[in-house]
Amino acid sequence: MANALGITQDGLKTALKIKDDYRNKRPILMPGEDDRLVVPETMLNHNINLTSLEDPLALAMMAARDPEAPMALAAAARLCPMGSKTQLLGGVVEIIGETSKHEAVRECLDYVHDRHFEPSAIVEIRRHASKFIVRSRQQYTAALRENLKSLLDGAIAPRHFVREFFELTEAGNMRHDIRKKLVLSLLLSPTVRPSVKFLMLENFQSMARPVQLAIISGVLRAEPSRHTEIIKEELRYMVVHNRDQDRDGVH
Repeated sequence: MANALGITQDGLKTALKIKDDYRNKRPILMPGEDDRLVVPETMLNHNINLTSLEDPLALAMMAARDPEAPMALAAAARLCPMGSKTQLLGGVVEIIGETSKHEAVRECLDYVHDRHFEPSAIVEIRRHASKFIVRSRQQYTAALRENLKSLLDGAIAPRHFVREFFELTEAGNMRHDIRKKLVLSLLLSPTVRPSVKFLMLENFQSMARPVQLAIISGVLRAEPSRHTEIIKEELRYMVVHNRDQDRDGVH
């Protein structure tokens, strides 16, 4: 339950956990779910109950510290309506408006604070955040497409391509189904060199569990070829190896 200042003990714990997740480069997950990432669209949807993430301290942490501007701005937009509830929360919004690492967040929170959290200002911030998220996704997708062209043309090194691939898909907060489709297309493509595919598999554990399982299933169902058989064998080895590690961990 929130106290007279508008904050909760659970909210403080959640904010500290989010801070620790950022420090250790872990994604923010839906409360109570181990395999579902929070994406900006979810954060903007007020019909979805985010439980502990609803707390103003948790939202403030995301608005200030999230490494990606779309998510930070979505959290800021969800935080805005709370600024008028208590003097403390109004001050929290003002501080995040001064300290967020993202210019878009700073500008939006300054805007709504200067207008004393008027409903029309809050609506405008939400509208701007929605457009910003769509535009950012388009930019990340275009960058991925350009990098793939450069890879196939031999203009960038495979390791550089793979590093940027994972950075861009993370930064773009891409949905699981899109990420699965992109990785599968690379692993099964006859024009992508095996060295690139093995580099992709080196980063396999960084993907969410449902994405991993969908990719494994997609590769194992693929038509046999020299390249796909090698990838299938590598994935089988990874699955068995991880299963053995999990079993050892239990003991």
